[in-house]
Amino acid sequence: MSCNKVLRVAADGSGDFRTVQEAVDAVPFSNRTRTVIQVAPGVYRQPVYVPKTKDFITLAGSCPDTTVLTWDNTASRIDHHQSPLVIGTGTFGCGSTIVEGEDFIAENITFENSAPQGSGQAVAIRVTADRCAFYNCRFLGWQCKRWNLPFLLNQENKAREGEMDTLYLHYGKQYLRDCYIEGSVDFIFGNSTALLEHCHIHCKAQGFITAQNRKSSEESTGYVFLRYTIL
Repeated sequence: MSCNKVLRVAADGSGDFRTVQEAVDAVPFSNRTRTVIQVAPGVYRQPVYVPKTKDFITLAGSCPDTTVLTWDNTASRIDHHQSPLVIGTGTFGCGSTIVEGEDFIAENITFENSAPQGSGQAVAIRVTADRCAFYNCRFLGWQCKRWNLPFLLNQENKAREGEMDTLYLHYGKQYLRDCYIEGSVDFIFGNSTALLEHCHIHCKAQGFITAQNRKSSEESTGYVFLRYTIL
């Protein structure tokens, strides 16, 4: 793999691009060069899509408190620059950030879905890619519905119907370290293999935290939480 290439994003125009999506668009398909997109502090209100074969992208902020990628799509209302044929529909397509390029890294970034309470399923980020890592990132969202106990206990149905939000680890292998994740019901979900190390998990309401969606004990997917905090 070639040496790093650096692109700079700043909303005030002082970088190479004003938006993160413009920088992602500048990365070629079938990319083999680690491309670091340095994101200046700011709140970037736009959905972000990292497509397949735009691999080896790093999003690097300076502090997750001041570098925020946010949008307010929900499963029932998606406003996106990409077609539903590309990103999907419903819970699958509503992520504020959608990552499908492999070997993706993010550090010191907040990924937020800013849809208000009462909006339905609203995903902060969907990761459908292998070998992805997140360091010192925040994942913010809100799952508004309140489930009765019999339905909560039926986790297979709940996962199939997509009733969760915030961190959608859909496919592949992911590593998260020193991250903050918040939501209310089943807000870490999908069918990937993920290690979450030294992460802070904040529950905004009573309910299950995860809904790992493997269908058989023979599948090798699952989540491991190591040295974590739950509040």
